[in-house]
Amino acid sequence: MRIKIATWNINSIRLREDHVCSVLKQYQPDILCLQELKSSTENVPTKKFDDLGYKYRVIRGQKAYNGVAIISRIPLSNDGYHDYCSKGDSRHISARLSNGVKIQNFYVPAGGDIADREENEKFAHKLDFLEEMKVNFRKIKLSKTILVGDLNIAPLENDVWSHKQLSTVVSHTQVEIDALKKIAKEGNLVDITRQDIPDGSLFSWWSYRSPNWSISNRGRRLDHIWATSDIASKEHSSFILKETRSWERPSDHVPVFAEFDL
Repeated sequence: MRIKIATWNINSIRLREDHVCSVLKQYQPDILCLQELKSSTENVPTKKFDDLGYKYRVIRGQKAYNGVAIISRIPLSNDGYHDYCSKGDSRHISARLSNGVKIQNFYVPAGGDIADREENEKFAHKLDFLEEMKVNFRKIKLSKTILVGDLNIAPLENDVWSHKQLSTVVSHTQVEIDALKKIAKEGNLVDITRQDIPDGSLFSWWSYRSPNWSISNRGRRLDHIWATSDIASKEHSSFILKETRSWERPSDHVPVFAEFDL
């Protein structure tokens, strides 16, 4: 079974429904995982997805904030979610394919601007969320799992435009990187994107604050596709669809793709 999967923080599904449809038509992923829907479940638009053949969906929306979805043209079933930090936020959802492979879609908290747990409750929330992921994966003992989403961490030096300048900035601090490493270890997870594209700078997010984002190219790789080693050991390939950042009224994130033999 060969499947193509993509992950994309869409930053409002209702504003960018047509962007999603364009990617589905042009690049035809079998499964598209979305984050930051900013819509209640019942208000997520789905008719255009149906018309394009994406009739299988697992959606966990939230009005104005957060929200995650898995839309697919191949059969899948709802595998539930975990309420991380018991806040009721729609930041995780899971689906299961007919061959038993799980797709876990995460939207990890951004963490605010100050990289200090005591001074910034948003950063404390992020660290607590990551710790809970680690503990859960230790209990579950993941296998046959593809984990995707906006993890809001750029773990490698070439995952940010300047390691030196961003080493104390939220998303690239050592405490966050160490937390992600522990999650990967407990979950037996492999960074598929970097396994396929090991060299050079690689970004999936560029700030709205930079009007000349493509020239300055001050990006970060915040969006990820990981897989347990039983899947990672098989053939796969990856790419990042940078062009969507140039579309009219774009998301500040772009889609990340991977294709797997399962």
